[in-house]
Amino acid sequence: MFVEGEAGAPPRIVQRPYSVASPPAVAGSDGYEMYVRLVEGGLFTPLLWRLPLGHRMRMIGPKGKFTLEPDDDRTHLYISSGTGNAPFVAMMRQLLVDGAPRRTIFLNGVSYERDLGYRELIEGWERDGGYPVTFIPTVSRPTAPENEGWTGRTGRVESIVAPVLDELSLTPADTIAYICGNPDMIIAAEETLLARGFREEQVKKELYWPKGKEPGGPGGTE
Repeated sequence: MFVEGEAGAPPRIVQRPYSVASPPAVAGSDGYEMYVRLVEGGLFTPLLWRLPLGHRMRMIGPKGKFTLEPDDDRTHLYISSGTGNAPFVAMMRQLLVDGAPRRTIFLNGVSYERDLGYRELIEGWERDGGYPVTFIPTVSRPTAPENEGWTGRTGRVESIVAPVLDELSLTPADTIAYICGNPDMIIAAEETLLARGFREEQVKKELYWPKGKEPGGPGGTE
């Protein structure tokens, strides 16, 4: 996405990549939904937050490189950190439109429980059977005051990949993995999967940014 400065301000172009959370089926009617987190001190999101409703933006894409394998009835293992869950929400929404949902294990790792985006939607699907998904969130800072009362899994999401594979009996014979998030998480999660016998073509990846080219500002995409 590009933002070309605020009204009355000198021209300024800021570009950032984001994943789409809405299904392709509604792009022509409803537009695109994106999951964006405000990063204090960043270059892009503070500017975005200050823009008035209706301010024009320019978007290139989507590029369509991180897509589902067609007609794949294997269990889908989604591994995400932070807002990296967005493309998986889009995939599931589209599969519901197509009438072809697939058994899914959905891992999402965040620092704080409050950052579990789309939690209500996914847990609702899990609870009422609207989608055959098992949602497994984890928080990496369990002792932080913000996580008081959290009783779920703890640790970075890559650290729970192996236990989840064992607990749910997920094997390379019946599972395909998709990973989206920061590059360190992706590298670690992929290493775990490859060590368990997954082939490289069974591990699909979408990086927030290339390794070694992190955007400025704390906490990731800004």
